[in-house]
Amino acid sequence: MGTRVLCWGMYDTGKPRTRILRDGLRLAGVDVTECHVALWQGIEDKSQVRGLLHRLALLCRCLLGYPRLLWRFLREPRPDLVLIGFPGILDALIIAPFARLRGVPVVWDMFMSLYDTVVNDRRLLAPTSIRARLLRALEASAIAHCDLVFLDTEAHARHVERLFGLPQYLCGAVCVGAELEHFRACEAAGPREPGAPLRVLFYGQFIPLHGIFTILEAAQRLAHEAVEWTLIGRGQESQAVDEWLRATPIAKLRRIDWVSYTELRRWIEQSDLCLGIFGTSDKAASVIPNKVFQIVAAGRPLATRDSPAIRELLAHAPPCAYLVPASDPQALADAVRLHAKSSGVASCHATLLEKIGPAAIGGQFVRLLETRLSSLVKREATDAR
Repeated sequence: MGTRVLCWGMYDTGKPRTRILRDGLRLAGVDVTECHVALWQGIEDKSQVRGLLHRLALLCRCLLGYPRLLWRFLREPRPDLVLIGFPGILDALIIAPFARLRGVPVVWDMFMSLYDTVVNDRRLLAPTSIRARLLRALEASAIAHCDLVFLDTEAHARHVERLFGLPQYLCGAVCVGAELEHFRACEAAGPREPGAPLRVLFYGQFIPLHGIFTILEAAQRLAHEAVEWTLIGRGQESQAVDEWLRATPIAKLRRIDWVSYTELRRWIEQSDLCLGIFGTSDKAASVIPNKVFQIVAAGRPLATRDSPAIRELLAHAPPCAYLVPASDPQALADAVRLHAKSSGVASCHATLLEKIGPAAIGGQFVRLLETRLSSLVKREATDAR
C-alpha cells in the first residue's frame, strides 16, 4: 500500500495502543510521518490530573503547541490522510478545517470515548453537569468532523454509535494488540510442584472497569486455600482498595503500588493465572484492555469477564481462558479453584500471536482504509489537484 499517513497532534505515546498502531503501519509498508507535541508525557491516568497549576501547565502546552503543529502541517508535503491518535478530541477539531483546505481526509483513532469513560464508566461527572454536557458536545463534534472514526473492537464501535446516536457501522474497529518484543519472550512456566500455591496476578490502574472488588472478594473466599494473589496498580479506587484490605486483611494477598512497563513481563511470567477485567459497565462489555493482549502474548492462562468484546478474540476453553460473568466473585473464585486443580499448561494462545502483533494491527488498519476510505482518498486527491 502506497498511502502516506501523517500522524498529527498531541496523541499519547505512553499508550501501547498508539505505539503499536504507528509501528504496525510502518511494518505494513505505509509511509508514516509524525507531527507531534508530547502533551501527556508522564500522565498515566488523565482523569486524575489535579490542581490548578497542573491544569494551567497543560493549557499552556496546548496554546504553544497547536500553532507549531499547524505550521508544520501546512509545510509538510501533502499526505494521503491525517491520522489523529488518542485522546484526539481537540486535535480533530483543530486540524479538520486545515485538512479540508488541502483535500486530506481525517481519520481518528478514538480508541475510547472520554465522555463514556468519565461520566458512565468512572462516574466522575454527573451526566447533567455542564462539564459532562460540554465534553459530550465536543466529542460528538470531533466525530462529525472526521472522515472515519475507529475504536478497538466491533462491540465498542457499536456501543459508541449508540451512545452518540450515529448510524450503525459508521465506526470501524482495529484491535489493540500487544508489543510482542516485551511480552512474547516470556518463558513458559511448567506445571506447579505438588503442593505449591497457585499464583494469581492482577495489574492495572484500579478503575471501576477493572472490577477490583470482585477480585478482592474472590480472594477472600479462597483465603484458606493454596492461592497467592498479587495486585499491582494504583488509580481512582486505590484508597478504597486500601481501606477494604485494612478492614478485611487477606494473608495471601500482596499489594504492590506500581511496577514499570518493562517489569510486567517478569510478573506475568512468574504467575500461574493472570486476571483481566470484571466491571459491569457497558464500556467494560465493549473493550479488550491492554492487559488481556499482553497476557495472551505472554502465553499465560487468563481469567476475565465474559463479554461480546472478549468473544471477538477468545473462543478457547480452560485451562487457557476462563470467561466468567461480570462482578461475580464466586464465579471468579470457582475459576481460580478449577485452574488450581488442573495440571497446568506450558503455553497458551499460540494461535493468536499472529493476530495481535504490530504487523497484524497495521494490516487491520490498512484493510479498514481499503474498504472504508479508498474512494474518499482518491476523491480528495483529485479535488486537491
